[in-house]
Formats: sequence, C-alpha cells, structure tokens
Amino acid sequence: MDPAAMEEELVHDFSPFFRIYKEGRVERLMGTEFIPTSVDPKTGVESKDVVVSPEIGLSVRLYAPKLHNRNQKLPLLVYFHGGAFCLMSPFCAIYHNYLNTLVHEANVVAVSVEYRRAPEHPLPAAYDDSWTALKWIASHVNGDGPEDWLNFLADLDNVYLVVKALAVIYHTTWA
Repeated sequence: MDPAAMEEELVHDFSPFFRIYKEGRVERLMGTEFIPTSVDPKTGVESKDVVVSPEIGLSVRLYAPKLHNRNQKLPLLVYFHGGAFCLMSPFCAIYHNYLNTLVHEANVVAVSVEYRRAPEHPLPAAYDDSWTALKWIASHVNGDGPEDWLNFLADLDNVYLVVKALAVIYHTTWA
C-alpha cells in the first residue's frame, strides 16, 4: 500500500473530538491551540511552564497572582484539566484563561498538570503523570524544591486538588 494513502486512511472517527489514522497519527479537532505564558493584562496573573520529568515529557504550567505582600505564602491549587484524558491541555485558551481568572479571584498559586493523553498514551499514563506531578510538588514542602515559585509563594500546608473532569475539589495538607 502507498505510504501516503496509509497516512490518510482513517481508522476511527471520534468527531468532533479526534480522529485516529492507520499509521497511528492522532488528529485532535479541539483544544489544540497553544497559548504562551505571559502576564495577563486583565488580572496581572503571571504564568510560566516548567518541565517536571523530561523522560516522559511531563510539564506543568504555574500561575501566580500579582502579589501585594511578598512575605505571605498563598494556598496552592493543583489543577487537572478536563478532556476525558484525550483532549485539551493547560496550554489551550479555555484552561489558560480560566486559571488566570481563578488565580486572580481566589488569590492562590496554581499548578496545572500537562499529563500525557490517550490514545497515544493509554491509561494509566495520565494517572501516573498526575502522581509524578504531585510528588514533584511535595518535594517543595521544606522550601528546597527545584521550583522557586513553589518554594517562596505556595503554602504547602494549604493545598487544593481540582479534577475538572469530575468537578471534584479536595483539600489536603502534606502533614
């Protein structure tokens, strides 16, 4: 079979979400835009991307509100975006803009996890990535983790987990 024809042979069509082609390529049809980090002009929230595990390509997007008191640590919100483990990312407009607003209004520091998505990475990859991200966050509990924003801005005794797909908010402390 002609390789070009195989590349375009559709195996599964899950429109309007994604399509899977015979050679393994996945075409996502929504939430594919990449919004760069910035200081949001409406809220003053600053964001940045951090690689947590280069081996698996795990990264997070961090958000910090405009600080009025540099000595006060803020609650930490850990955000797992929706998309049925196969769509969207922290870098798409819907979640980036939502977290800018949420961080500003709630006056929290946020970590949005970019877990690997199915079907290229079947479950439990997204769960494993989420657990890896939580362990990375916990490595900052004594103020000597690899990320200064978490060391100096986040109150790791006041942590909230948000799982968008389930609309669950869970509050915990590391103690």
